[in-house]
Amino acid sequence: MKAARATRSGVARITVGLAAGLASTLAWASEPVRWQLNMPEGVTRTAENAYDMHMLMLWICVAIGIVVFGAMGYAMFKFRKSKGAVPDTSFTHSTKLEIIWTVVPVLILVVMAVPATTKVMEQYETKGHEMTVKVTGYQWMWRYEIVGEDVNFISRLDRESDRIRQSGERPTAETAPHYLREVDRVLVLPTETKIRFVITADDVIHAWWVPALGWKQDAIPGIINEAWTEIREPGTYRGVCAELCGKDHGFMPIVVKAVPRAEYEAWLTAQKAGDLAEAARIAATAPADAGGEG
Repeated sequence: MKAARATRSGVARITVGLAAGLASTLAWASEPVRWQLNMPEGVTRTAENAYDMHMLMLWICVAIGIVVFGAMGYAMFKFRKSKGAVPDTSFTHSTKLEIIWTVVPVLILVVMAVPATTKVMEQYETKGHEMTVKVTGYQWMWRYEIVGEDVNFISRLDRESDRIRQSGERPTAETAPHYLREVDRVLVLPTETKIRFVITADDVIHAWWVPALGWKQDAIPGIINEAWTEIREPGTYRGVCAELCGKDHGFMPIVVKAVPRAEYEAWLTAQKAGDLAEAARIAATAPADAGGEG
C-alpha cells in the first residue's frame, strides 16, 4: 500500500511538473527570454503586423547586404593588386550605372513603404470598436475607466514590490517573480473584442506600453491619443511607462489580464457593485495563463 501511495504521489508530482512546464512554455510566447534574438510575435493583429513588417524589412536588408558585400568581396579578391590589377584612371562614370543605382533603391523603398504605411494606418483605425477604455497617466500610477460602465480605478505598483524596493532586500525569482512588474489592481479585458483606448495624462508626459499588444502610445496632458487592440489569446500581459516621467518612473508598471467574455462580464459586474474582493478573486482565478505574459 505504501508503494502504491508513493507511486500515486510520484505520478502527481510529474503531472504537476508537466503542467507547470507547459504553462511556462506558453508564458514565453510573449515574454522576452534571455538571448532572444528576434522580437515577440505578440497576441494582437497590431503586434502581428509589426512582426510581419519587421521580418519583411529584415529579409530585404539581408538580401541587399548579400548583394553589396558579395560584390565588394568579389571585387577585392578578383581585382587585387597582388594579381596585377591596375586602376583605370580614364574611367569617370557610367550613366547606365548611375540610373541603375538610383532607380533600384527607389523601387526598394516603395516596396517597403506601401505595406508599412497600410499597416500604420490600420493601427489607428478604431472604427467598429465594441468598448472604450480611458487611460490616464499620473506620477506614478495609472487610472483606468471603462467608458459607459461606471468602472473607474487606480492601478499602482503592488505593495510587496514597493516594500522590497524600499527595504533594500534582494528580490529573487522565488520571492518576487514579477518584481516591479506587478500591480495592486489589474486591468481586465475580454478577448476577441475590438477595444478602443483613449490615452492622456494629468501631470507630465507618460507613455502606455504593453509589448505583447504591439503598440505604444504617449499620454500627454491636454491631448487625447487613440489606439485599439483585439487580444486573441487569454493571458497576463505586462508593460511599463515608456516615457521618463520623474524619479519614480520605473515604478508604475502595467498589467493587462485578457480573459474570455464570461469571466470579463463577471469581473465587470463585481467592479460595478463595488465588490473589490470578488473582482480580485475573479481576476486571480480566471483561466488566463494560456496566452503567457508579455
